[in-house]
Formats: sequence, structure tokens, C-alpha cells
Amino acid sequence: MITKSLLKRIDQKYALIKSKRPLSPTLVQKLREQFSLELTYNSNAIEGNQLTLKETCLVVNDGMTVKGKSMKDHLEAKNHHEAIHFLYDLIEHDKKHSISEQLIRSLQQLVIKDIEDDEAGKYRQGNVMITGSSHRPPPSFEVLRLMEELIHWVRKNVTKMHPVELAAITHHKLVHIHPFTDGNGRTARLFMNLLLMQKGYPMVVILKNDRQKYYRALDKADKGKLDDLEKFIAQAVERSMNIYLKAIQSGSGKDEQLIKLSELSKGSKFSEKYLNLLARSGKLEAHKEGRVWLSSRRALDSYMQSRERKRN
Repeated sequence: MITKSLLKRIDQKYALIKSKRPLSPTLVQKLREQFSLELTYNSNAIEGNQLTLKETCLVVNDGMTVKGKSMKDHLEAKNHHEAIHFLYDLIEHDKKHSISEQLIRSLQQLVIKDIEDDEAGKYRQGNVMITGSSHRPPPSFEVLRLMEELIHWVRKNVTKMHPVELAAITHHKLVHIHPFTDGNGRTARLFMNLLLMQKGYPMVVILKNDRQKYYRALDKADKGKLDDLEKFIAQAVERSMNIYLKAIQSGSGKDEQLIKLSELSKGSKFSEKYLNLLARSGKLEAHKEGRVWLSSRRALDSYMQSRERKRN
């Protein structure tokens, strides 16, 4: 379950972003390029791709070949970037926002194109194990039925559940089934993004630096405890919203400026360590850039006011 305070912040930021639309074409393109690159780099890196963020940019934007990196790494970057453009095309042209098995298979096909063509767009025919996880995916003969049930569940709940909750649970359901021989994680993250983008949310990036936290949340979800995963995805959603709002409100006042927690702690009664704990627990509005948490004076004031209300 996503905490009420986190969900409230997300809803407020969603409303604010919506009120600012339509954004300028220049800003839209800038944000699209930024998120497409971030998602491509981080999603592939989580799965072991060795390209750096800068190298990923050179491969997908300039068509360059990076010396010392495998052809597979290059193809994964190009494929994933193409899959993101496929998502944007769906959002712009598929007004019915159709969700189907074929759509999920198409995403997976794009992800592993020219790498494992024999498995592209096809459900696995054998049983598999997930390295480093205690979860054992269902036998292959159950995959088709489980995928049909997943699509039915998404269609049934798309108007009933909060979009962030729906996206997080759908992500887990898909990786839990593990329907493909390869590309399951990247496909699940792309499909999760499609569900969010259809509702007007920015693209969401799970950072490579948060990989272990992400895997732990998935492991707990496999055991029926979804709280950590839902909160993790919600925090990733808020991070993307913060980036959008920062771009939209680039001329905003000093109180809205995002700064390091070490700087924010100065002049307050809280240490950097305590602010870090508040940020990680979702009590302080903050987001990560790399390994560094950023927040604002306004966010700290908001936390202080909330704490005072609870005491009273």
C-alpha cells in the first residue's frame, strides 16, 4: 500500500503538471529525449548491459560504435530506444488505449530484436529459473492462460485503481509470470510505463543504483507482500514528476530550488543523516539524482508543518 502522504503528493503534482499543459513543443522534446535516454540506460544496466550513460547516448543518438563493448550491448540500447518510440506512437495514435497480449509480445520482440530472433515475440516453451531469486516461474504450459488472466485483470482494474498502484501491481504480475525466455524485466518496465503514460504521467525510470532495493521489493512481492514495491514505484513516479516540474518551473523561487540534503540540513535542526532517512522513507518530498538525494526548503517546511499537526 502506498502511504497516503506520498499518494497525496503525487496527485497534487499530477494536477499541477496537467494544469501546465500543453507544454511548449521544445520542452516536450527535451523531456522526451532525457527520459528516453535515462530509461534505456538504466533498464538495460539493471539487466547487465555494460554501456555507460554517455556511451548509450552516443549509440542511440549518434549511431556510434563504442570500442570494447559487445555487439549485444549496442543492440540492446538501440532496441530499447526504438521500443520507447513505439510507446510514444501508441500514446499519440491509439486513442482507445488498447491493452493486449499482442502488445506485450510486441514490446518484447522489439527489446530482443536481432539478438534472439527465434524467441522474439514468443512465449517461452520451457521452464526457467531466475538467477538470484527464490521465485520459480510457473511452468510454460500455464503461461498463455496466466497472460490472458493478466490482460483481463488490467482491463477490469484500469478505471478502478489508482494508476500508480495499477502500474506497480501489473509490473509484478508480469515479471512473476516471466512469460519470455529473455527480456522480461525490460518488457515489464516498458509496459508499466505505457499504463502510466496513458493516464498522463511522465515516463518512470527505475535507476540502476536502486537495483538491489528494486530486487528486494520484487522478492517480497513474490511472497505476497506488495507494500515495498508499490512504494518503490510510487517514489520513482514522484522523481519523474519532480524533474518535469523542475523543467516547467525553472524560473521558480529559491524555496523551490532542489538542493543536496547536506545543504538543506544547514540552518535546520535536522542532520543530513536524518533527512536522508526521511527521504528514503517517503516522509520528506525528495528524489534521487544518481546516488544523491535532492529536496527543497519548501519540502522541509511542509514536513515540519505536517509533524506539528500530528503533535497537536
